[in-house]
Amino acid sequence: MKKPLLIIFLATILFSSCIKNDKGCTPQDASIEKPAMVAFCTSYGITYTEHNSGILYQITNPGTGIAPTVSSKIYITYSGKLLNGTVFDSQSDPAKTGWVLNSLIDGWKIGIPLIKKGGSIKLVIPSYLAYSCNGSGSIAANSPLYF
Repeated sequence: MKKPLLIIFLATILFSSCIKNDKGCTPQDASIEKPAMVAFCTSYGITYTEHNSGILYQITNPGTGIAPTVSSKIYITYSGKLLNGTVFDSQSDPAKTGWVLNSLIDGWKIGIPLIKKGGSIKLVIPSYLAYSCNGSGSIAANSPLYF
């Protein structure tokens, strides 16, 4: 009697371990988003440089001093937009930010260290370095972002 119960128990464990609960998603291929990102830059007069990560950026003021690292606490002003021009977030008071760079989207972890204190940069970030295929709040899945 113990042996059949043990076999049923083990079979149940094996079967349940094979069930996928992964609700993940597949990020959009960067080559699909790049034409829209380039068109956005062109229409907004952004003379961009392409970072090897896929970010398109324009440094408008390089700043001075030391560039932040991912462990730096940053205080910034920004406006976040979708490529259709819709503003999804903004902050004009840097005192209300004060975030550790490592806690932010990958696009900021890559783009913000390209400038130094007091600098400014325009970032067009592919979705896989932003909120990817998950989206966030009013940001739909697979949305490139502009800051």
